[in-house]
Amino acid sequence: MTDLSTLLKTPGASLEAEDDFDAVNELVHSRGWGDGLPVIPPTAERVERMLQYCDRPWDEPIAKIAPRHGDATPLRLAANAVMAGCRPEYFPLVTLAVEAMCEAPFNCYGIQATTHQCGVLILANGPVAKELDINAGHNAFGPGRQSNATIGRAVRFAQVNIGGAIPGLGDMSTFGSPGKYTYCAAENEDASPWEPLHVERGYPREASTVTVFAAEGPHNVNDHEALTGQGILKTMAGTIAIPGANNIYYDGDILVVFGPEHAATVARDGYSKADVRKYLFEHARLPLGKLSQENIERRLRVWPVFEGRFANAGLDALVPVAKRPEDIVVVVLGGAGKHSAYIPTFGASRSVTRPLKRRDGQLARSVGDFRRR
Repeated sequence: MTDLSTLLKTPGASLEAEDDFDAVNELVHSRGWGDGLPVIPPTAERVERMLQYCDRPWDEPIAKIAPRHGDATPLRLAANAVMAGCRPEYFPLVTLAVEAMCEAPFNCYGIQATTHQCGVLILANGPVAKELDINAGHNAFGPGRQSNATIGRAVRFAQVNIGGAIPGLGDMSTFGSPGKYTYCAAENEDASPWEPLHVERGYPREASTVTVFAAEGPHNVNDHEALTGQGILKTMAGTIAIPGANNIYYDGDILVVFGPEHAATVARDGYSKADVRKYLFEHARLPLGKLSQENIERRLRVWPVFEGRFANAGLDALVPVAKRPEDIVVVVLGGAGKHSAYIPTFGASRSVTRPLKRRDGQLARSVGDFRRR
């Protein structure tokens, strides 16, 4: 493998700056490489430490990030991970999330350039979540845990600095979202009465995975009164059935997050994850008349995703928010409290799950498998 000192001699691979924290941050922010918060200066020494958890050539792209289609090499990703404040052991998850984000079903170009407000939500499953202390409980979508905060931030930096998602240029989001700073959590598998997401998607329970979603922020689903699973599901279905979310129009997946207390009640009453999806598909529906006349005419009645089902429908016809039950992704996350969450998505996107693998193709047992000896 080419050593770092040789790689840094490649034109454009490095930049000399004054050895001062404030000066480096001034340079980063003046070039648009940051997110407005202070960054860790990506010195050669720090980047090399980050790359100690990389088992592939440092100068070979693992993906191309739209809209610029920039080469996401481990070297470039490591510099962004350093700036984000990652520990070196987080780096395998950063690279895995970038690989997943660049798979065709995710529609990276669309989510980067859209006027929509989606960010990349990274959801960890399996042993790696505990190994890296990724928060799955209280405040999992909020601040307080270095792994959650910096893994998501590193992926966002890669979107900007490698992919060219510069606000107002490559990133045309009308509002943006706090999720564009960082958006990373783990599924609370210990508190879930159901199989975790990665097992649903065909991986062994002992495998470690990340799943990426083109996600809006969580919308709280508050039900402190329902004593039955059906009651909780009814509240969830009513929350999901809104006319302004992209999911009503597009053929993608949506994310439903059950808090452990709600999940326990729903499961106690005999609902499997498949049952939950079926219930929500059948009940999370919106009368056509709730939509603007222009949307009815231009989208619901002519767009091929609906296969002509609403071409001659009356205003009381019910429109599903997902095109099939399988499009509703169900996970358990968070701590105590009778809350759940609906997370709308970009709509024209599919979540992608990738397992953590060594370079030889075998499932990794630990991020330690990636450490150079």
